[in-house]
Amino acid sequence: KSSLPKLVGYDDLRGDLQVQTSWTDGVHSIDEMVEAAIAAGLDYMVVTDHTKRLAMMGGLDEKKIRLQMKEIDAANLRLRAQGKKFKILKGSECDILKDGSLDLPDDVLAELDVVGVSIHSYFDLPRAEQTARVIRAISNPHADIFFHPTARKINARPACDFDMGAVLDVAVKTGMVMEVDAFPDRLDLMAEHIRMCVERGVKIAIDSDAHDKRHFSVLEYGIAQARRGFARKEDVINAWPVEQMLAMLKNSK
Repeated sequence: KSSLPKLVGYDDLRGDLQVQTSWTDGVHSIDEMVEAAIAAGLDYMVVTDHTKRLAMMGGLDEKKIRLQMKEIDAANLRLRAQGKKFKILKGSECDILKDGSLDLPDDVLAELDVVGVSIHSYFDLPRAEQTARVIRAISNPHADIFFHPTARKINARPACDFDMGAVLDVAVKTGMVMEVDAFPDRLDLMAEHIRMCVERGVKIAIDSDAHDKRHFSVLEYGIAQARRGFARKEDVINAWPVEQMLAMLKNSK
């Protein structure tokens, strides 16, 4: 009998944990993205617009993200009134600053369901400095998922140089989830890093990084990437029902 692992399947994802909307650099509104996520067969999605440091993308400050939270509450009420089971979660793609601190204060992050953190600047810091920066960011008690961790763009930007083993050792201790960004120019984490996560027991999320309602279709590339790293369904938090997924996160009350 084969002892090969049963890898995460192409129909296993229940939610998408990184979705941008027209509140920042996405094309479509929250409602339009919800419609597309439902059409893609998902049960939930997390709205993760950029934060204020990314001013060119209209990044959200504390005031704006709280307004967005109210809009999400209203949208969830409408879905329930229509008898739809779909759930919209409040999130952020919170920028990691040069020193590893985060772009929104802890009291705001504490109000969100899912906090993603990501690198959008200082890609070429020396290895030791980049490693310390990342470790500080993922050690924040409110940070749940490290989005597109190496920040590579295929054929455009090399991966950031940091000690992935050291970062994953911290992730094991803090419960940090590592993302497999399914967008074809990212596919980040790379397969060998996914394998490291699986071996250490670090959970992963497979997300579309959608900026347009057509982008949910890229999730299959992320699943393919996760399979290359031998990830199983039990390794992937958004292959789980929403309550189980949320209970896994650091912020879970």
